[in-house]
Amino acid sequence: MLFKDLNLIMPIQKALKAEQYHKPTPIQEKAIPSILAGRDLLGCAETGTGKTAAFAIPILQSLSRERRVKRDAHQIRALILAPTRELAGQIGESFEAYGQYLSLRTMVVYGGVSQNYQTEALRAGIDILVATPGRLLDLISQGFVSIQHVEMFVLDEADRMLDMGMVQDVKKIIAQMPRKRQNMLFSATMPQGVSQLVSSILINPVKIEVNRSSSSNKLMKQELYYVDGKDKIALVIHLLKNKSIASALVFTRTKQRADHVTKALQQEGIQAQAIHGDKSQQVRQAALNSFKTRELRVLVATDVAARGIDVEELSHVINFDLPNIPETYIHRIGRTGRAGMGGVAISFCDNQERAYLKDIEKLIAKPIEMMRNHPYPLINMVLEKNRELAKKPHRASKEKPHSETGAKRTEKKSTGKKSRQKGSTKHSPKK
Repeated sequence: MLFKDLNLIMPIQKALKAEQYHKPTPIQEKAIPSILAGRDLLGCAETGTGKTAAFAIPILQSLSRERRVKRDAHQIRALILAPTRELAGQIGESFEAYGQYLSLRTMVVYGGVSQNYQTEALRAGIDILVATPGRLLDLISQGFVSIQHVEMFVLDEADRMLDMGMVQDVKKIIAQMPRKRQNMLFSATMPQGVSQLVSSILINPVKIEVNRSSSSNKLMKQELYYVDGKDKIALVIHLLKNKSIASALVFTRTKQRADHVTKALQQEGIQAQAIHGDKSQQVRQAALNSFKTRELRVLVATDVAARGIDVEELSHVINFDLPNIPETYIHRIGRTGRAGMGGVAISFCDNQERAYLKDIEKLIAKPIEMMRNHPYPLINMVLEKNRELAKKPHRASKEKPHSETGAKRTEKKSTGKKSRQKGSTKHSPKK
């Protein structure tokens, strides 16, 4: 199927062609007709399946095909909630790209920056608002935003919002929208909290589940390096000395470790920048833009800051620290191997992380390939390997008597100690 087979209006088809999009992904093929038909939708889809276009394209078409009544200002007719600034920004870019030949106005609002520019744009009037929950509630409380006319609502990355403690903010926002509206909820996983949101928001939804591991994940290579925690810096430097790693997104558990890793890489002459919650939005966006344009080779990030990072042809993801939530591993490695492209996901594992690894391998239903030949092996793994080697000669020595004939074994048993003494006397002249 091609996009032109989805009954899309010509301005959107023209925009998709300009973006060099021709064939929809599975979730786009299933979601677009349902949303255009006015159905509520529940999409369970991993990162990299193309879900932003799956809701952005039909929203743009639905809003544009209805003739608008002239007003002094545009009213917000579609609201998309995202958990992070980066993801909100990229969703906004997608709406701009797919709607470039339409007269609809899109605005993105998030915290961490001055709200002056945002409030000026809101006064001018917009049709589509992409927002993080906290900043949206601030603007509503100040009277800059009204969501009383929202017709279409999207809750993106619902599971991540649960992880980040945003559920109460989401519920406050939902309470201020009209009850009659079309709802779409997307989540990579479906924990209990998300299931509760589904039942409270969606009405008789179309359910779409797309498993990325059944398609493009086949092209992704996953590698595991057992390494002592103190040697992780040395190992990541060793790996990044390999120029075949064209671009790498490195995940750390904390903001402090992200800065520490970045500084160590920079000292080795490796182009790297860190993004996390303590960085200003301007710094984070500048680093992300440089990474997208290949001016920056390595981006070091925490999970929260990296949420929503969508970089074409990202060659490597490196889990400097394994996540303690196995689903987070899926989110991380989903940054590479997109759109049918190949990619490599590298994971470091120290002694404290072996339980995390066990949970991850249980989730993905297969072991991650262990890379044995590297200069910084985990000491426990070396000892285990040495013990295995030490056992081999021992087993061989036990097997040797069994190769002899039964007669010889009987003879040795009968002669006992006396036979051994005679043998020693016989050989003594040769000494």
